[in-house]
Amino acid sequence: MGSKAAGKSAGNPFLGWLKEIATVVVIAVVLSFLIKTFLFRAFFIPSESMVNTLDVDDRIFVNLLVPEPFALSRGDVVVFRDTKGWLPPAPAKAQGPFTWVQDGLTFVGLLPDNSEQHLVKRVIGLPGDHVVCCDTGGKLTINGTAIDETYINPAEVPQVRNFDVTVPEGKVWVMGDNRNHSADSRAHMETDGGFVDLKDLEGKAAVIAWPLNRIKTLDNYPDVFKSVPAAR
Repeated sequence: MGSKAAGKSAGNPFLGWLKEIATVVVIAVVLSFLIKTFLFRAFFIPSESMVNTLDVDDRIFVNLLVPEPFALSRGDVVVFRDTKGWLPPAPAKAQGPFTWVQDGLTFVGLLPDNSEQHLVKRVIGLPGDHVVCCDTGGKLTINGTAIDETYINPAEVPQVRNFDVTVPEGKVWVMGDNRNHSADSRAHMETDGGFVDLKDLEGKAAVIAWPLNRIKTLDNYPDVFKSVPAAR
């Protein structure tokens, strides 16, 4: 009788279907975790500092292989950890009955990271670069060469905020595309010169994944920087 019952259970199509679904879910979670750990990670955009490139509430995928093993370039949009106190402390997260589900899905990479202790900006100066604002024409210069920043939000004329910096080794100088509404390197020069440590970079923002009408790859505008000479 026992063997017959076992055979009957094993042949139950509903149980077989549940087993297949469970296997697919486990594989999807494992693959998502591996992708999040080694290749891509999802992030949520909470502010307007990168408009029009990124809008508030956009979800982006970040390539974790930049800056290592692949090199970082001027113009790359990067996500980095706030280790220098640029952001106010995050408020305590309200705990709900399903908070653990959201935390788990974020951990494995199935939901974007909604914590506001990350920032997203565009890399303007690489290690060794001499970045100055501004020349007589009101343009930013890098290593003595003026650039036309075609990625800047065209809705407003950027206010001139003078600075003259040389980027140290192991750091980058970052600025937001929505120049008048971005508390970027210029606003934090009293903290480590306003520079961001390369070790704090999560990676390079590669694509907008949500909302669906904004899905696209993100440009690093190589033509803007092609005439900039290497740092001396």
